[in-house]
Amino acid sequence: MHVIILAAGQGTRMKSALPKVLHTIAGKPMLGHVIDAARELGAAAVHVVVGHGSDAVRRWADREYPAQALHWALQGEQKGTANAVQQAMPQVPDTAQVLVLYGDVPLVSATMLRELLSAGTQTLALATVELEQPRGYGRIVRNRQALVTGIVEEKDASVRQRAIREVNTGLMSGPAKRLRGWLAKVKNDNANGEFYLTDIVAMAAKAGLKIATVNADAREVEGANDRAQLAGLERRLQLRQTDALMQAGVSFADPARFDLRGTLRHGRDVMIDIGCVFEGEIELGDNVRVGPYCMLRDVKLAAGTTVNAHSVLEGCETGADCVIGPFARVRPTTTLAAGAHVGNFVEVKNATLGAGTKANHLAYVGDAKVGARTNIGAGVITCNYDGANKHLTTIGDDVFVGSDTQLVAPVTVHDGATIGAGSTITREVPAGGLTIARAREQKTVKHWQRPRKKT
Repeated sequence: MHVIILAAGQGTRMKSALPKVLHTIAGKPMLGHVIDAARELGAAAVHVVVGHGSDAVRRWADREYPAQALHWALQGEQKGTANAVQQAMPQVPDTAQVLVLYGDVPLVSATMLRELLSAGTQTLALATVELEQPRGYGRIVRNRQALVTGIVEEKDASVRQRAIREVNTGLMSGPAKRLRGWLAKVKNDNANGEFYLTDIVAMAAKAGLKIATVNADAREVEGANDRAQLAGLERRLQLRQTDALMQAGVSFADPARFDLRGTLRHGRDVMIDIGCVFEGEIELGDNVRVGPYCMLRDVKLAAGTTVNAHSVLEGCETGADCVIGPFARVRPTTTLAAGAHVGNFVEVKNATLGAGTKANHLAYVGDAKVGARTNIGAGVITCNYDGANKHLTTIGDDVFVGSDTQLVAPVTVHDGATIGAGSTITREVPAGGLTIARAREQKTVKHWQRPRKKT
């Protein structure tokens, strides 16, 4: 079985420099959703017909899919859907079954496509839908025996034909050898002067074939021609995803106010509040709570972790029972051990915080290794960047760092040390005892130069 995906259109109604099929829903270009559905079917080959913005489409695909996963065909001039399919046919053997999909119809399900393939093993099979308002769609024409005799585009339809409610979705399957012969006979004598793929339906009927139809769900075969339709598809897909997650045991304060732009693995009794956006690969353990308006990207949270409102987490991992936020930012390559707290207006980057360690408010901990049961006071910062290079701060277990302290890296604070508030620490701090480093007077070092990056 070979899949041909038509993705050559410009999408002028999007009013965008981006090719239409690269506009995203759920964080992925529409074309990506269609390719994934095709690959799920186990296609021997997936052919993508490109035209407008073909270089951009191929650059994206090269990043997202393994080499040789896709076969490319170029439709240099937009002459219609039949002409587009013809560009891919030289790569399709006569013995194959062909499935035609569209790069701007991203919600097609593998279940429906399998039904379409099953119906089209020996004949032409079409996916159709019944619409109350069929305006703009090609109508399915049947004879008195209810057999399909053709498809007429709305611009070419009579008043009587326009009253037909069964419409063409564009999705079809059939034997490659027959398809090749029909395509060669398609003419462009229509209102648009284009070569319509739908014209092969009448040819198949005249050849005596009984054309099969599969009744599709209109919600999964709708395309996006403008940004309003794109937004509608976005919300439809998000609701489909949240419904599946709720069936699996995840609770949402409001399923309509959640966006998943990647994958979510979860344990039991996970609760997600309103306005949250999850991107990339997310893993949430049992009893994880995510408060309102949080952003999570490529995050792994262990059981019992709570993320309070308006927090941003990226590329980080927690142990059990951590508390984050509100208004916290946890940046990539950060690991929080069990019971660690990162509070309001605290930023942590490329750091490890030991079990039970707390940075509860207004602190910056970057490029640091912090031990267990340590307290980072308000206003504490690790001065990790000298203008050219990053340096490491190491803090031991059971340390108390007083408010408004600056730790000028590279520096080490040993176990059990206490640092008085307002200190500027530039040298190693011994274990135990109280260390205070407060400037008594201001002075300026003349002729000083900032460090330069190492080459």
